[in-house]
This record gives sequence, C-alpha cells and structure tokens, in this order.
Amino acid sequence: MSADGLFASPADTPLADRMRPRTLDEVVGQNALVGQDGVLRSLIARSELPSMVFWGPPGCGKTTLARVLAAAADAEIVSFSAVLSGVKEAREVMAAARRLRHATGRRTVLFVDEIHRFNRSQQDAFLPYVETGDIVLLGATTENPSFELNRALLSRLKVYVLEPLGEAELVELLERALSDGDRGLGALAVSVEREALTAVARLSAGDARQAFNLLELAVALGDGRLDDAAVRRAAQRATAVYDKEGEEHFNLISALHKSVRNSDADAAIYWLARMLEGGADPRYVVRRMLRMASEDIGMAEPRALEQVAAASAAVEHVGMPECALALAQAAVYLALAPKSNALYLGYGGAQRAVASRPGLPVPLHLRNAPTGLMRDIGYGAGYRYAHDEEVGVAAMACLPAELEGVRFYRPTGRGWEARIRERMAELDRLRHGKVE
Repeated sequence: MSADGLFASPADTPLADRMRPRTLDEVVGQNALVGQDGVLRSLIARSELPSMVFWGPPGCGKTTLARVLAAAADAEIVSFSAVLSGVKEAREVMAAARRLRHATGRRTVLFVDEIHRFNRSQQDAFLPYVETGDIVLLGATTENPSFELNRALLSRLKVYVLEPLGEAELVELLERALSDGDRGLGALAVSVEREALTAVARLSAGDARQAFNLLELAVALGDGRLDDAAVRRAAQRATAVYDKEGEEHFNLISALHKSVRNSDADAAIYWLARMLEGGADPRYVVRRMLRMASEDIGMAEPRALEQVAAASAAVEHVGMPECALALAQAAVYLALAPKSNALYLGYGGAQRAVASRPGLPVPLHLRNAPTGLMRDIGYGAGYRYAHDEEVGVAAMACLPAELEGVRFYRPTGRGWEARIRERMAELDRLRHGKVE
C-alpha cells in the first residue's frame, strides 16, 4: 500500500473520513503527544519510528496518529487485517518485510487498526520480526493492551494512551469541517447557531467520529441551517457512552460500586443510569449490587440485601426498562445505608485460616454420633445443648482447638452492627459464666 492510500477519501465517504487529519499540524487534542514538545513530533523530527500502540476511546485520534506516523516514515507501508487474515498471511507479510530489509535496507511499517483483535497465534507470528526490527508495528486499539496483547509482544511495543477530546476541541474540528470547501461542508454555506455546534460536541462525548456523523446528519436535516432543532432531530436520543464488552464496562461498574461505598446516592444513580442506558445487562448490575450489600454494608444494615434481592426479582419479572427504577431504589438504599466491611474482612480471615490449615478436625463434642461405635470413640461427648442452658448459651468451644480465641467477625459501631457488637459482648460474658 502506498502512503497516499492511507488517506484516500472519495467524495461519497462519510465526513469523518474526509476530514481525517493528514499531518500532525492538523491533529486537534492530545497535546502531550503532538504538541510542540510532544513525543510523536519529536520522533518524526528525528526520523525515528519504534513499534507502538495507541490506546484510547473511540474517535480520539488513534488511527489518525498511526497513519500520520506511517506516512511520514521512509518505509514500505502495509495494512493488515486481524479479522480477515490468518497466521499464514501474517507469515507471508513478515517474510516479505525481511526480504525487503535485507535487499534494500528499508523497513516495513505494518499498520494494524483494532489490534486487540489479533489472536494469540497471530501475535506469536509477528513477535520475532518486531524483535529483530524487520517491521515497525503500529497499532490502534480501544481495549486495554495489558489484557489483549500477550506479554512478550507488549514488552516490545511502546504504549501511548489517548484521552477523549474535550468539547472545545470537538467544536474546533466541527468548525473546520463547516469551513472546508474541499473535504468538508464549506461549499454548502451552512447557517450555524453557535449553541447548536456546542450541543453536537456535548452529545458526542469526546468522540470526533460521532461528532462529524452527527453534524453531517443535522446539516442534511436542517436544510442548510444548523440549529438546535436540527441537532435534536439528528440525535433523537443520545446513546450513553458504554462499552459493555470492554474496559469501560469495568470502569463504570467500579464507579457505581465505589460511589455506593462512599454513600453518594447521586453518583450511584448517575453511574447506574450510564450503564443501563448504554445497554448493560441489568442482571449483571444487580448481581454486583448484591455483592455490594454484603461486602460494604453487611450486618450494619441487614435489610440492604433484602432490598437488592427484591430488585433482582423485578429484573427477572419485568426486565428493562421497567426494572430500572427498582434498581435505582436499591442503589439509593445501598448508598444511604450505614457501611461496614466487617463481614468482608471476617470471611476473608476465615478463608485464609482454611487455606493455611485446611485439615483441622471438627472437635469431637460437635460431631454427631448416630452409631454406637461413634459414641464409644467419643463422638458427641461433652456436647451441651444450648436450649438446656439457663442463659441459652453454653460455655463450649465451637472452633478447632488450634483456633481457640480467634475472632473473625468484628462488628463496627455503625448502624445495626452497634447492637450486634453489644450482643456479642453479652454472649461472651454468658459463655464465661459472667452473669450480671
């Protein structure tokens, strides 16, 4: 593929493709990388091009930067499809790159968009050629490379993280498209309301591609006028930014969980809405909320688990969108409930005790003795039936002897756990015969 082929944009292609920057000077945003002191500008100035991956959300400039760098390199440029090509094709590309380098000294720049779609076999096929420098691998991905690329390949790539574009940066791009008569919409002489342009940027949530698409449609619907009504018709209903299969899925559920933990009801509702309006499976959300009820609240407010269980029933019985309010109710309850991680810590301590000494025997007095032989060897000997005790609790150890005195559950003084702590102290006194 020639360098020109990286930027070919026929007139009937979408506005986003036609307006794609062709040089670093046309790139808007990502100043840390492309500004006057940016690392990418420095690499181009020194004619250096290491293998690298651009990681960031959709529409932030990943593919554009990779293409600009590839076009600036004095190298053979090849695009590779991780979806359409297999290991055989990958090895053929690598072999041709090695022959070219040995024959002419020129390197091959291999451009891979959505590099996270590489399977493990493809990654292994490219690894030795990246290591020897026969190819320069330039990739772009919306997925976390730490999870999607194997460690050996990732260690040979420089990862650059790109951020979503700000509203002002998106407005700058949109204004450029409206004034450009060759690639953009300048020839249409669109009448523009500034507020409408800002609305397009806001609805695009940092995604330049989405902003261009929305602008193009709004201009078409507005019959040469870009106003608020045209933008509303084009947008219809802005889809919440949410990738239910990628990293953003985990970022959003993390934000919901931590907002609940910090007792912020407004934030909890917001992050819940971001997930549900973006298409999250409500069953996944309610499963995580069930976990929150025990991990972060527990016995400080036992009814929290009941509230989420009721919301879970609503999810199963009525589904979306009706169950959204039930989930919101549960999220607010969780956020406002007193917090305690005593159960979480207690169970974790018990897990560690089991892992370190997995075979501690059950004390004989706690074992059932359904046969004479078992009674003869001591099963059940010394067991005291709590209901026969005057105070309702026996002075009897229920942990293995090796764990005697260990306390796994230590209730806080918050919410219901304040009463639980008093009750546990009372039971300790009764077990030791200290009746007041």
